[in-house]
Amino acid sequence: MSFQAYLDAVEDKTGLTPRQLAELGHAKGFDASTKATPIVEWLKDEYGLGRGHAMAIVHVIKNGAKIDAKFVGTTGTHRDDSDTLWLDGQASKPA
Repeated sequence: MSFQAYLDAVEDKTGLTPRQLAELGHAKGFDASTKATPIVEWLKDEYGLGRGHAMAIVHVIKNGAKIDAKFVGTTGTHRDDSDTLWLDGQASKPA
C-alpha cells in the first residue's frame, strides 16, 4: 500500500483530511520534536486509528507532505508516484 493510500484510508475512516488532522495535532502542541507515541495514542483514542494509519499521520505532523524520494517510482510495497503527498482530501486530488 502506498503512503498516499494510507492517508486516503485515514480520511475514509475519520472523515478528516490529512491536513485537518495535522492541524488538530499542531493545535494540541504536536510538532517535529514530538515522539510518535503520544500522537499515535491520541489518534487511537479520538479516531480509532490503528498504528500503521496513525504513523502515516505522525509523518505528516512531523514532516509535512514530503516523503523520501527513495519511495518514488519504485516497485516496493510503499511506493508512490510523487515525493509530495496530497493532504487536502481525495475529492480535491488532481487526477
